Amino acid sequence: MKNITSYLTPSIIKFLALALIVSCTTIGCTNLDEEVFSEVTEDSFVPADSDIVAVMASAYTPLRFIMGWQGYFDVQEEPADMIVTPTRPNGWDDGGTYKRMHFHQWDNTQWQPRNTWITCFNGINSANRVILQIESGNLPVSEEQAASIIAEMRALRALYYSMLIDTHGNVPIIASYSDEIPTQNTRQEVYDFIVSELTEIIPSLTETVDGSTYGRMTKWAAYHVLAKVYLNAEVYTGTPQWEKCIAACNEIINSQEFTLSDNYRDIFSAQNEGNPEMVFAVPYDQIYAQEWSAHMKMLLPDHRLVFDMEAQPWGGSSCNPQFIDSYEATDNRLADTWLMGDQLNATDGSVVMTLVKEMPSIFNCDFTDGFRCGKYEIEPGATGALNNDFPFLRYTEVLMMKAESLLRTGQSGEAAQIVTDVRMRSFNSPADANVTGAELEGNTTVEYGTLAEDGSIDAPGNQSPVQYGRFLDELGWEFAAEAHRRTDLIRFGVFQTKNWYNHTPQGDHTIIFPIGLEELNTNSNLKQNPGY
Repeated sequence: MKNITSYLTPSIIKFLALALIVSCTTIGCTNLDEEVFSEVTEDSFVPADSDIVAVMASAYTPLRFIMGWQGYFDVQEEPADMIVTPTRPNGWDDGGTYKRMHFHQWDNTQWQPRNTWITCFNGINSANRVILQIESGNLPVSEEQAASIIAEMRALRALYYSMLIDTHGNVPIIASYSDEIPTQNTRQEVYDFIVSELTEIIPSLTETVDGSTYGRMTKWAAYHVLAKVYLNAEVYTGTPQWEKCIAACNEIINSQEFTLSDNYRDIFSAQNEGNPEMVFAVPYDQIYAQEWSAHMKMLLPDHRLVFDMEAQPWGGSSCNPQFIDSYEATDNRLADTWLMGDQLNATDGSVVMTLVKEMPSIFNCDFTDGFRCGKYEIEPGATGALNNDFPFLRYTEVLMMKAESLLRTGQSGEAAQIVTDVRMRSFNSPADANVTGAELEGNTTVEYGTLAEDGSIDAPGNQSPVQYGRFLDELGWEFAAEAHRRTDLIRFGVFQTKNWYNHTPQGDHTIIFPIGLEELNTNSNLKQNPGY
């Protein structure tokens, strides 16, 4: 069984029930001042590291919504140019929710962005509660332990805000556990809060990278979040911060705590908790942390026979053919990411079904239309929940953030060397893996435009070159189906300008989601985001 102690520790029962432990077991005992030697009392209890982790667990567990039903994965992928969930013979219209995401015609009742808002604030609330428990002295920890816990909770809180600033922008900054109705902050204020929080607490975070810190916010995870916020600073505030992004990435690189995985597929294996790329992972377990259900949405029912699964998937999502066509012929990440063509029975090798690239329309696709995501290993006997940990922050992204920042500051040669190093593991020929700065500065290879049912370009839409579009392609090929694509498309100006599949752009306001109707109704201090 994999180690998920970062989020689940039985000793929390003991730690949170100290007041109930002291008891008098002698019949007729009336001396309440009796000195106790055989029981643990609140005054005498000294929490172990596992107890400290257990206290913080409630603030981490909301992150498992990322690969859960209509979770963060859907928010980042469904509105982008890669993942599509069309209506199929077994349904999948679901009241039009996936079409609205694809068409960028969501409203303030759309569940996916609301789920991100609600879940992130649940995490923030839990982090604030832990901080309050420590600062109030309600939990018996040493000063050193208190400082460590508070720093880690503030870093985790900043991670949640790094998600909210990207999806909703103008959100309340809640920096303490309080019953007061929060007021709304601007996207600039949220950005300033994240940066100041991370900058202040990074020196207090642990540098240790081992099983005891797996799935937790270390110094390097905090630098990674900071680098991502700097990478998108121009979107969030209007002012780019490329040099600061490079500096934050260099802190992680120079630590020498992480390396590129030798094998691309190992990063996404069912037992991937030891992978050297994991700067910050979200642990899942098919028994104890069952929220990973994304594979059920992406695989077909008959994939149960292909992977010898116990569960029978539902067969909704597949990949836009335009993105598939952008891969280079010798890029192994194509086969490492997508299930294509004949799908073979795990028992006898017979053809169970044949997946085709074409997807005629989001309004009507057959079961086997569209290649499916096969990036995350499906173990024999897999259920409706997977064991795979989600590589939320991985080392390759650190390298690619640095490369992009170098590219955007006129250092394309150095950027190209980093990208080439990343590509080397996914090409059999070093010559094929090599890429130049001039290539990265060029236009995207994705052929944008809406598609007719025969797969031809129906409405080309905006065909202006995408600056550094070839680098955007690299991000797509490397981080396909990793909940990155929406953010990347926005940063490169594609999300709000280009046609793809059946989608046409709906305006600049769509780069952030509306605040949910229920949230507006329950908090009079909130004002709806512009354009909604």
